[in-house]
Amino acid sequence: MSHMNGLKLKITGSRRRLRTAVLLCLVTLLGGFTATFAWFSLSSFSSIENMQMTIGTGAQLLVATNNYGTDLSKYSNTITGDMIDSSLASYNVKLASFKLDPVTSSDGMKFYSKSGVLRAENQNTYLEFSLYFISTKDMWVHLTSNSSDTKKNDGTSVTTTTASASGVTRCVRISFSDPQNDTKIYEPNKGTPVANQATFDLPSPMKYTNDNRLFDLKSLTPTKITIRLWVEGNDPECVNNIQSAQLGVLLGFAGTDENNEVIG
Repeated sequence: MSHMNGLKLKITGSRRRLRTAVLLCLVTLLGGFTATFAWFSLSSFSSIENMQMTIGTGAQLLVATNNYGTDLSKYSNTITGDMIDSSLASYNVKLASFKLDPVTSSDGMKFYSKSGVLRAENQNTYLEFSLYFISTKDMWVHLTSNSSDTKKNDGTSVTTTTASASGVTRCVRISFSDPQNDTKIYEPNKGTPVANQATFDLPSPMKYTNDNRLFDLKSLTPTKITIRLWVEGNDPECVNNIQSAQLGVLLGFAGTDENNEVIG
């Protein structure tokens, strides 16, 4: 039995200022520049209008934006944009007005501008928020491309409907850090490594391995996971011609045992 979640987002970039739009499952990149180079940014920003994350298909795997201990009634299968806004309240930002600049990171935890200046989270830079995962069994949580059932299409995927800007699907990075700061970086449509990053992509067809494990959960033990989403400025595909793209990002999660067998 797979326990899944869907996270739908969007993203962008060019050399005057990066424009990133995340609308549920769409990222709109806008602009009209002609030069081609990495670290583009846009002259104006678009915003993250909404985001949603769906976790699991039953009581095995649940999530919340706060630690509610073992009170499972306060956890859910879904993280909505409003819930993320609540977790961002201390930064005085909301998804609807959030801005993203291209940044770079070797470890998925610290981020720098093109000139090497350390950038802070959620300040017109990269998106960072934390979730508390809890399960009713010990398990390893993986990112998965499998859907939760044959009638759904909620496995991990990063796509664009803009054929002329297909490179946009290679600029996105999403990291997952556990309480020990053990961090895994997901690079959809993985290409040549940049910024000394150790990243992983998902096999097709899906096979659960140690490489796509994100973190482990102990039964009824809430675990804080920090999620960071950014546009990698050093990626060779982070160039002006992707600004017209629409990007769809969906994250699915599955729980397995120590042998990478899906928990039923």
